[in-house]
Amino acid sequence: MSHSLFLGIDGGGTKCRARLRDAEGKLLGEGSGGPSNIRLDPDLVWTSILTACREALHQAGLQESDLKAIPAGMGAAGAGQTSAVERLLSRPHPFASFAIDTDAHTAWLGAFNGGDGAILILGTGSCGYGGTGGQCRYVGGWGFEISDEGSGAALGRDLLRRCVWAHDGRIPSTPLSEALLGEFDNSLEMLVDWVGNARPGDYARYAPMVFDHAGRRDPLAIALIEESAAGATRIAERLLELGAPALCLFGGLAEPLRPWMPPSIQQVIVQPQADALDGAILLGRNAARRQP
Repeated sequence: MSHSLFLGIDGGGTKCRARLRDAEGKLLGEGSGGPSNIRLDPDLVWTSILTACREALHQAGLQESDLKAIPAGMGAAGAGQTSAVERLLSRPHPFASFAIDTDAHTAWLGAFNGGDGAILILGTGSCGYGGTGGQCRYVGGWGFEISDEGSGAALGRDLLRRCVWAHDGRIPSTPLSEALLGEFDNSLEMLVDWVGNARPGDYARYAPMVFDHAGRRDPLAIALIEESAAGATRIAERLLELGAPALCLFGGLAEPLRPWMPPSIQQVIVQPQADALDGAILLGRNAARRQP
């Protein structure tokens, strides 16, 4: 089966991105949508996916009806959870074919084109993935509630926890804790109500506040970033123990956290050959090629 166009989709906890290329690799269009971690409600996720795809198609002068002739590949946060994948795929998709894997796998495909190496995603969530000889392992990535060290969601979660400590007098208050609690009118009841409905992306939006205050030498901000970098470093060290000769960093916190990581990690970081969206396109192309 031959196709002339291919879609790559990158589904994260905060937003969804789509990229359209032709068979020769020419970029035709890109788009974005809302949250698309597939552990979320599948109707919400499909809305985000289609919003991003429509924008990419529009840039290429195409209509949504053209999706039926275009194979798509998607790297998605949450795709390591079989039940989440099954829930998403219980809704019909509009593509010629649809392949889905974790966002870590598509980031790795893009970074090393399937070769030896590992990737560390530091975004709304975090995850390490990679190895040698095509034998890849996951390190972390089990959700910010119990995992995802070095991620924006975990950083925001830890910030809120320490702000509660500061409110109680268990640790000293700082300008950062005062600014954060001020957003909730210094009411822990209001904060608890917010937590009851918050998603990973809601926690992650506090990460820039932490880095901003770290630049002003706020002791709480510095401690939080040091802990976040230490968690990311432990994931990276495990990937290197598994034999990965090089490491690529991805995600919105990759560059902000990199200076806080030790020289032993800094020296093995390399630039990716391509990004996760192009990895998703490769995933979709490979799956379409296998179809009769």
